[in-house]
Amino acid sequence: MNETKPFMQRLTELYPEMVQNRRYLHRHPELSFQEKETSAWIADRLRPLGCELKEGVGGYGVVAEFKGVGSGPVIALRADIDALPIQDGKECEYRSTVSGKMHACGHDGHTATLLGIASYYASLQGAFKGTRRLLFQPAEELTPGGALPMIKDGALESVDAIYGVHLWTPIPYGEIHTRPGPFMAAVDEFAVEITGKGGHGGMPEATIDAIATGAALVQSLQTIVSRNVSPLDTAVLSIGSFQAGTTSNVIAEKCLLKGTVRTFDENVRGKIRTRLADMVNLVCAGYGASAVLDYRDGYPAVVNDETETERFFRIGKELFGEVAVQLSKPITAGEDFAYYLHHVKGCFMFVGAGSEQSGAVYPHHHPRFDIDERSMLKSAQLMVGMAEDYAREFSLA
Repeated sequence: MNETKPFMQRLTELYPEMVQNRRYLHRHPELSFQEKETSAWIADRLRPLGCELKEGVGGYGVVAEFKGVGSGPVIALRADIDALPIQDGKECEYRSTVSGKMHACGHDGHTATLLGIASYYASLQGAFKGTRRLLFQPAEELTPGGALPMIKDGALESVDAIYGVHLWTPIPYGEIHTRPGPFMAAVDEFAVEITGKGGHGGMPEATIDAIATGAALVQSLQTIVSRNVSPLDTAVLSIGSFQAGTTSNVIAEKCLLKGTVRTFDENVRGKIRTRLADMVNLVCAGYGASAVLDYRDGYPAVVNDETETERFFRIGKELFGEVAVQLSKPITAGEDFAYYLHHVKGCFMFVGAGSEQSGAVYPHHHPRFDIDERSMLKSAQLMVGMAEDYAREFSLA
């Protein structure tokens, strides 16, 4: 690991502060679009640092701006602040104190990391060029998300580049991953309400069976990816919920299906949506039933800038060594960081947060989810390293 860069040591000194802040946030989670107290708490931590502070950005978003001396780029760093409606199943001193809510995806670690970065830039007292803008974003977990409202409220105004990190437990602590181009999937959701004609289970000829219709539709929808999408493209269509019927001798009149579509290419995304709508209408009509499709566009794909991804591989190897830096496979989870990349070049990166030693062995959104907290230091060092290398390159241009 490169110890010659001054920020590496200074951020190491700030690491205990990151841990303390992360554990406070873990004990006090708030759900998407409800982060009032979290937002106020973040602002209270930032206010003594002498930054320009904006609250209520895109809802409960907070923006902290640190200005250097002389001209230079405006570089944004982003963290998400919301939790999930999951009961914390861990036994530890920082487990959630709020029933049915917990930070089960690492956003508490993202926020604590960015607060540590804020303390770092405050300690420089302007001894850098340009501006570092830190975005504390609400509502990443729930569409339509918090990124678009923050962008609408000016969070990206004059920004030259943006970077973000997800602490990722499927990756072991010590490794960092990303890839150029499409990295995380576009995530859409749909629901199909089928209406048939209910009746007696012993006299099916007088009914239109919503369950049989729904079962046929599930089977048919599974052919969209296998028969309408090129095998050279990546797509997933999954049915996650099938709700119908109440008892054994009554043929159900109603059936509700819910599912998700994951894609990386906008043309494939559009093709699946069109094909799905056609199939819902045709299959249900074939069984004599009617159907209402509710298709909701979620976040677009996260598409990393090629140049900024090259920076990640170069800086990552300088900071942590060649072995630590890995090319990621595409990830079929979604992220509204994608919206920032529609406006500004940048890179979204994964920092390994899994380890048996710390008990961080459970997947994201699991009731016993936790992170190896040392990953926060790696994350802070990576984001500052990316920002300062961009600033150096900018000043030489």
